[in-house]
Amino acid sequence: MRDDGAFTYNGGKVARGETQNVRYGISETYLGDPVRIPVTIINGERDGPTAFLTAAAHGDELNGIEVVREVAHEWDLSDLAGTLVCMPVLNVPGFLAQQRYLPIYDRDLNRSFPGREDSTSAKRMAARIFDNFILPCDFGIDFHTSTRGRTNMLHVRADMEHAGTARLANAFGSHVIIASGGGDGMLRTEATAAGVPAITVEMGEAHRFQRELIDEALAGVESVFAEYGLYDDTAVRWPGWRTVIDDENEKTWIRADAGGIVDMHYDRGALVHEGDRICTITNPFKDDNVTVEAPFTGLMVGVLENPVVYPGNPLCHLVELEERVRRVVEREQSPDGDTVRA
Repeated sequence: MRDDGAFTYNGGKVARGETQNVRYGISETYLGDPVRIPVTIINGERDGPTAFLTAAAHGDELNGIEVVREVAHEWDLSDLAGTLVCMPVLNVPGFLAQQRYLPIYDRDLNRSFPGREDSTSAKRMAARIFDNFILPCDFGIDFHTSTRGRTNMLHVRADMEHAGTARLANAFGSHVIIASGGGDGMLRTEATAAGVPAITVEMGEAHRFQRELIDEALAGVESVFAEYGLYDDTAVRWPGWRTVIDDENEKTWIRADAGGIVDMHYDRGALVHEGDRICTITNPFKDDNVTVEAPFTGLMVGVLENPVVYPGNPLCHLVELEERVRRVVEREQSPDGDTVRA
């Protein structure tokens, strides 16, 4: 909410040209101590849009935390046109426990938005975040990683049928956009429904910082700022090639048909061709190998990191590419047209 250039929230106000670091109370522990999330609000001297950057809605997803912290505390924002609301750790109880969900009844904060003040603990937390720091914004980016034991190449997930989120997704400049409206209760889904276009950025794996992905995400944020005029001296980036994966494209999670120990033969982001051996599943004696082949030519958006599986466990997330894009990726990954093994 902006009043004469100020950003206001329940309990505070950030004037134009001011920056505030706030520990904002969203709940209480079993002992009655406050649960507070860190929020940095940078209100530029010049008028412009209001944007949010959020991370760690799942408490063990750490890459986005560093993206949001670096934007808020290391970038030169002295000439910012507009307002930034930076929330590097939404799920503080999960972050402290280093687990995905809220430790309180194992609730998923990212299925609890927009929240309700008279509902479950998760929905009460979500409501205080949503009402105070999401609704006042014009757009936002929510950073995630894959769940424990898997890793994702950096990509955007967005409702590409919504003009506002499509603009935002394209401006971020990732190679891959997965077109999806998202599920009920997701931050990006509920923000967009409330008139605040939002996207999810998936990047890497849980429980670690991955510097190359953090840097790539920071370049995406800078590109978005250029698109919306928060920065004057930067340009919207073009990633060189882009594919939008929707219902018309083939995409699948390839799952194990046997239990055992997995040897993955390709890394995230690799192009594999139909019939290529993606991985091999073996038993402890290596006398009953199971080969898993690519059912179609596509890009490995997500792959297994934990090398043990039960039957039915996911091995990789494979998406189909248009022929034109596939040729570009083939040239990029190998000058002679052969996909490089990880």
